[in-house]
Amino acid sequence: MKCRRNCPGTIEDGYCDTCGMAPLKSPAPAAAPRQAAPAEVTGVTAGSRPRRPPLTGSADPVIARTATAPSVRTAALSTRTGGSARTGSSRSVSRRRFGGGLVDVAPLEPRDPASAIMAVAEVPEDKRYCAKCGNAVGRSRGDRPGRTSGFCPSCGEAFDVTPKLTKGDLVAGQYEVVGALAHGGLGWIHLAIDKNVSDRWVVLKGLLNSGDEDALAAAVAERRFLAEVEHPGIVKIYNFVEHDGAGYIVMEYVGGESLKDILKTRRTQAGHADPLPVDQALAYALEVMPAFGYLHDRGLIFCDFKPDNVIQTGDQVKLIDLGGVVHIDDHDAALYGTLGYQAPEMATAGPSIQSDLFTIGRTLAVLTTDFRGYQSTFKDSLPERRDFEVYERHESFYRLLLRATRIDPAERFVDAAEMTEQMLGVLREVLAAADGTPRPATSRLFTGEMRTEAGRDEPQWRYLPSPMVDLTDPAAAFLASVTVTDPREVLALLGKAPEHTIEVQLRALRAYVDIGADAHAHATKLLNTIVTAYGQDWRVGWYDGLLALASGDHARARERFDAVYSVLPGELAPKLALGLSLELAGRHAQAATYYDVVSRTDPAYTTAAAGLARCRLEVGDRDGAVEAYNRVPGTSSAYRSSQVGAVRALVRAESRGPSDVAALATAAALIEKLEMEAAQIAALRAELLERALTAIASGLQVPQAVLGTGDGNAREREVRFALEGAYREMARAVSGSEKISLVDKANSVRPRTRT
Repeated sequence: MKCRRNCPGTIEDGYCDTCGMAPLKSPAPAAAPRQAAPAEVTGVTAGSRPRRPPLTGSADPVIARTATAPSVRTAALSTRTGGSARTGSSRSVSRRRFGGGLVDVAPLEPRDPASAIMAVAEVPEDKRYCAKCGNAVGRSRGDRPGRTSGFCPSCGEAFDVTPKLTKGDLVAGQYEVVGALAHGGLGWIHLAIDKNVSDRWVVLKGLLNSGDEDALAAAVAERRFLAEVEHPGIVKIYNFVEHDGAGYIVMEYVGGESLKDILKTRRTQAGHADPLPVDQALAYALEVMPAFGYLHDRGLIFCDFKPDNVIQTGDQVKLIDLGGVVHIDDHDAALYGTLGYQAPEMATAGPSIQSDLFTIGRTLAVLTTDFRGYQSTFKDSLPERRDFEVYERHESFYRLLLRATRIDPAERFVDAAEMTEQMLGVLREVLAAADGTPRPATSRLFTGEMRTEAGRDEPQWRYLPSPMVDLTDPAAAFLASVTVTDPREVLALLGKAPEHTIEVQLRALRAYVDIGADAHAHATKLLNTIVTAYGQDWRVGWYDGLLALASGDHARARERFDAVYSVLPGELAPKLALGLSLELAGRHAQAATYYDVVSRTDPAYTTAAAGLARCRLEVGDRDGAVEAYNRVPGTSSAYRSSQVGAVRALVRAESRGPSDVAALATAAALIEKLEMEAAQIAALRAELLERALTAIASGLQVPQAVLGTGDGNAREREVRFALEGAYREMARAVSGSEKISLVDKANSVRPRTRT
């Protein structure tokens, strides 16, 4: 059975072997209709639906809700389903790309399970703490080593950190203990052989302190619901057994390396901290996101996500150590987490989907930086962007981490699906920046750019994408029927809407903005009405920014679009809008950085390439401007205009040196390839030849290539004849005074000849 989530995978064991998601029960809904670009003002009033709580972003504490926008699970995930995780065989390891098929991560060879056994099964003294009060226990005094069992000197609680199982023990008459693998917050982990099921390797997880009632309750909770957890990205729970009065969870053995181990190996090999590249860290995180979505859909919260609890085995990544998993509505369960990763509200508000997303954000921060103080100074926050070069280089990644780790849970991502989509967008940007290869993808939240006049190369807010219509809105079908483009006609139709939902009002708001200055007062009034009725969300912020651009308030526009960017760090549209706002404000260097990200990641945003070229020209980077124009793909309707832009950027040189003269030859070659009307080609050639004459007059040698023929240098006489011909070709396409002017130019430039 083929996966119908826009991916090439096949459904195996109930999940897609490429994206890791369950099969769709019905065909995916069609894409939202493209919002028409509107331009009479009829009365459209706000509805009276209850106000929704806000979800805030970094730059603006009122713009951040994404729940009202379509929250569609991405189809680009790549968690594979797999069979048994037994690693005792010598099967070959396949190679697979992680992170939605975008990142090549080397597979890990299967590891002999017996080699993972601890030489000495002992909890280090610096890891011994009282389970009740949290104070240190079992520490050495002078020459006397610390006790492995006894009573806490602070509260009197009994502790015992010795493993209760030894090699050869037969647990529950079925599991033969081989040795201890590790110790964790909830107990010892032993390797064993299942004598009843083909001698498969299994893991027995017991209690670190059998006298700890909270730990016992957590283990019992694991047994009760974790046996029902079945996902290819989550370690399998086989059984729950008792032995000598202690309880043990029997789970799948996952042989491989944890992300913590991978970081340690990198540090050892480099001799210093060597964090993971951002693309690799995002790829690992994206591999486990379907597992989080699976748990959350079943009302389960993982609680204790960190690098220790993600293992790469072969070409797969799995979540392990489910000891902290709780039901979201279980308010009495003992909660387990790790300082530096755990969300700050866990102790008071308890676990939630947002608290899990917080741990994912923190894990990404630890994986990608030498994050010192993450368990102390920065235990609930991130360092400044300037503190790490990787944050400086990848602004979208930093904003992704900021949103995931907001102190207020309501300001974080809505769910794992939304965070996944934004992570994928950020990953595409990171990869495109690294190797220059575009990584385009269709946005589920925005239309494409609204550019309709490919020949115009100017900053224009009307070209910006529009937010997609929320398909769950009651008026979505009605809005799909509104296909007129004149904004006054749009308003007339919207006035007949069966229900004035937020989507109807947002469409009306866009129409008012499109009309222009005469309707800006109406637009402002409607915007305020929408905020009063529904609260702020990112779409309201987007239209507020659009209104600010149309009104010439570039500072407010930047503020609005910056807030939208903080909410949707993986979307290109907010960056394009920010670039436009900065360019219009005359901040060309800053604008260029955003245009660059957009056009490099997805060349289909041709307005970004044009904006980048304009900004580079403004700061004197002619070659950079030409490179930007050349990003426009040959299949685009804007390709010809971009090549014209490249020609004019080359001709614009002041002809002060050999490099400027060489640029004229390059421009001539581009002109030869253009497919345009003769008069348009002649106009470009005239600009080129005028600059060539100026260069010759200043004493420079102009290559013959400027004339399109031969080698060597062109003579002034030849250039004048060519320029005369260009003027006369232009004159043939016009009439009246313009024709006379061009003929006069042709006569004036023509060299003297003998009669």
